[in-house]
Amino acid sequence: MLNRQLNPLENTTLRSKSVTRLGRWFPLTLCLALVCGGLVCGSVWAQDPAGQQSQQTPPAAQTPDNGKPKQDVPAEAGGPSDNVGPYAIPKKKTDDQPPAAPPTLTPKKVDDIPDYSLKVNVPLVNVDVLVTTKDGQFIPGLKQENFRIAEDGVPQKVSKFAVAEAPVTAVLLVEFASTSYPILVDTLNASYSFANTLKKDDWVAVTYYDIQPHILTDFTHDKRAVFGALNQLRIPGFAETNEFDALYDTLDRLDRVEGKKYVILVSTGVDTFSKLTLDKITKKIKDTKDVTIFPVSIGWALREYCEVHRCTGITHGMASLGIHQIDYLQADNEMKTFAAITGGRAYFPRFEAEFGEIFRDIGDDIRHEYTLAYSPSNTKLDGTYRKLKVQVVAPDGGQLKVKDQKGKDVKIDVVAREGYTAKHTVD
Repeated sequence: MLNRQLNPLENTTLRSKSVTRLGRWFPLTLCLALVCGGLVCGSVWAQDPAGQQSQQTPPAAQTPDNGKPKQDVPAEAGGPSDNVGPYAIPKKKTDDQPPAAPPTLTPKKVDDIPDYSLKVNVPLVNVDVLVTTKDGQFIPGLKQENFRIAEDGVPQKVSKFAVAEAPVTAVLLVEFASTSYPILVDTLNASYSFANTLKKDDWVAVTYYDIQPHILTDFTHDKRAVFGALNQLRIPGFAETNEFDALYDTLDRLDRVEGKKYVILVSTGVDTFSKLTLDKITKKIKDTKDVTIFPVSIGWALREYCEVHRCTGITHGMASLGIHQIDYLQADNEMKTFAAITGGRAYFPRFEAEFGEIFRDIGDDIRHEYTLAYSPSNTKLDGTYRKLKVQVVAPDGGQLKVKDQKGKDVKIDVVAREGYTAKHTVD
């Protein structure tokens, strides 16, 4: 084998090539060694947003201890705060945070038991009371302790008390039929006298009746409309005077009107041909609430004249030919009964000049009433009629004494409805 010895130049060239190859692989080999050994051999360069290179410091856990302060990862980010290790220490809650609300206790619903509410209706009875002297003058200044109410003889406790001074809501119901001229004149005089006492806030309707009721004007504030309705009463039609039917129809219509109502009944009280009987109209009046009847009788001058001259049988027209004085007395008693049941007052004037004073008294009575209310001790809803008794006494329970301007004792007159009909269960 031929052994050739290299010259120095060739030897130098070979060493140069070897160094060149070693220079190419050395960095790669060194980096692999550093990675495998877990060492960081240099700085990591990053490009900032401005396009310049800036040096980014490695995490504090991997930074060698070179005497500089460490930069810890914030505890809010979930990293360790005080200890170094693979476990994150949870952050303690501060004291300024509000405490958690206590749990709400919800009642447990039992199956097969439905939810329901209990409702109790307590009835309330309203009673309007007129307290006047024997001359019809209103007695003011009474208090709640001055009144005593008994229902079927059982004392009741008054829960509400007021003095009513409200406008009037009334129906003027007049008899206008082919009876006799003096009675027709009394009808018109009484009706115009009532219209003159009206005030601007009063509500009034006008109705007349013969064989049936006829509405002349509905409820209005206008006095001129009332006078215009009365001006239509000039020539009468039928001779029948069906008072019971007309009164029943009026009360039935007033059931749909709210509040306290009044019926001013201008009539002789004689009923000639009504389909309703006295018992039925009396029951209707007892069942009607918040309605007070003030009957005003007419035709007294003719009645007294014919009583002396024995001509009573022709005083009320052809429909009641042969009428007797007992029929008029019965009519007077019926009107008194209607007034007593509803807490009104019946008037029987002998002269035409009395009409103005009578209707002024009625207006004062209506506008100055004591209103009482109580819850009855008898709570049964049986539809029975219950009698009432109202008394006016002194605060100590004794007799109430009223004196006039001269210092003399004056007797008082207490007017209230006789009773009321309780509600029935089916109502």
